[in-house]
Amino acid sequence: MRQTNLTGESAEYAGAREELRQAEIELMRHRERVAGLRRRLPPGPVVDDYVFEEGPADLDSGDAPTRTVRLSQLFTAPGRDLLIYHFMYGKRQTQACPMCTMWIDGFNGIARHVTQNVDFAIVAAAGLPTLREHARNRQWTNLRLLSAGSSTFKYDLGSEDAEGNQDSTVSVFIRDDDGSARHFYSVHPRMSEDIDQRGIDLLSPVWHMLDLTPQGRDNWFPALGYQTAAG
Repeated sequence: MRQTNLTGESAEYAGAREELRQAEIELMRHRERVAGLRRRLPPGPVVDDYVFEEGPADLDSGDAPTRTVRLSQLFTAPGRDLLIYHFMYGKRQTQACPMCTMWIDGFNGIARHVTQNVDFAIVAAAGLPTLREHARNRQWTNLRLLSAGSSTFKYDLGSEDAEGNQDSTVSVFIRDDDGSARHFYSVHPRMSEDIDQRGIDLLSPVWHMLDLTPQGRDNWFPALGYQTAAG
């Protein structure tokens, strides 16, 4: 299939583009195979019914009372799975992670689509007032934000070490008929000794948009703010 109607493409370009197209097709098919393997994972272990701290839906309600909510209560209906993003913020991570913040900026935009199918929450070790202040600054108005600072949730799931250093992680949970939460899947940025940062890149389109260009992602890293739109 011809990719463009442009004239003047050299035979060298056409050949290289066709080789790339075939590789893109194989990559897509491989992603589908990987997704199938993930869906066919056997049931994981039943986990503790961890307790989180949550504020009102309105981020500006600074004086409104907070409440505690258990992991099992994050499932809003039978048959729905639960997706949790572990935010690198809190304890030894005294500044919000710029990379996590970039991802969550994107999650805020798509949350209403994702939650048509699954339940979704952001969990940080930071105290709830600190977490909500950052959320207000980022205008995260579509996300369920939870503090797990007083529980072992992040440590048990591998996104926090014994010293309180934080990491980003994505975890999926399912719920048994008796209401117990069961771990289904978790993935971390560091997948192996030679993969230090890219384990959850599929969560953000930013990297993939940059990879479309001749320069690629190079050594660019997100920041909490930029001096210019292109910065």
